[in-house]
Amino acid sequence: MRKMMTALVAGAVAVGLAFGAAAQDKPRMGVVVKIGGIPWFNAMEQGIKSQGEALGVDAFMIGPTSADPALQVRAIEDLIAQGVDVIGVVPNDEKALEPVLEKAMAAGIKVVAHEGPGIVNKDWDFEMASAQSFGETHAELLAQKMGGKGEYAVYVGSLTVPLHNAWADAAIAYLSAKYPEMKVVGDRYGVAESVDDSRKTALDVMAAHPELKGFLAFGSQGPIGAGRAIEEQRKIGSVFVIGPFSPGQGRDLVKSGAISGGFMWNPMEAGKVFVTMGKMLADGTPITEGTDIPGLGKVSPDTATKNIITNNLVPINADTVDGLADMGL
Repeated sequence: MRKMMTALVAGAVAVGLAFGAAAQDKPRMGVVVKIGGIPWFNAMEQGIKSQGEALGVDAFMIGPTSADPALQVRAIEDLIAQGVDVIGVVPNDEKALEPVLEKAMAAGIKVVAHEGPGIVNKDWDFEMASAQSFGETHAELLAQKMGGKGEYAVYVGSLTVPLHNAWADAAIAYLSAKYPEMKVVGDRYGVAESVDDSRKTALDVMAAHPELKGFLAFGSQGPIGAGRAIEEQRKIGSVFVIGPFSPGQGRDLVKSGAISGGFMWNPMEAGKVFVTMGKMLADGTPITEGTDIPGLGKVSPDTATKNIITNNLVPINADTVDGLADMGL
């Protein structure tokens, strides 16, 4: 009996050790996004989880309660303490994250960024549109809706989000050069990560500028808030809202005409790309010219900046919004 018990214990220990080794072999990845609980990042979380299951990665998302860079720093500190293999980040403030990302890399943790092409301490950043093309494409759509003249206001998610401000810079420069009769009013407004702030600001701006004809809103909550303000003021057809947003959240506003349209990339696909690239980094798989990354296609990585920029824009309008919303976006 004693020999049998010894054999059983030894077998259990062996199974336990094997299980522990298998668990250790599974890479662990945490992705810190700008803010939790909004449709854009809810869709991204679905992509992270599904791709994690598909590739055998313990992948999860952390969404801070507000778009506060300090909360992102704290979340990354926690991931470093946990000893994850890979950290993903969608930054609210690139510069604020540099010290903690440097700390992560010094600890041997791989770093993948998205919407953070200016980050230095990273292994790779991936973009599904260049800043210039994203800004100019939205600007041209606004110009078409406004007839090439009139006053417009610009939203960004925050004045500390470099990519949103790069989009705005590209859009404003494009309109100034191509449509000199279009004039931007006021400073850009850093409200587009909040529906309530975007709505209130739109009401205030329209009151201060009664001739206003458009909002160019970069940040997924900006078009929603501005669109609601347009509906309230019964200015559908006279004031136009253009920008990226989650189709499921903005479907009714598009159909009413309160949002005139915009362009997006698929945040669910971006979530999958995070995990795919994280797995490649954890496995030591190189990313080089022509590497085919699902969701991005065959890439041409910039080894100097560690940026991978592709063009995967999808139009959001009355013809496409239902299909995109039905995909869970």
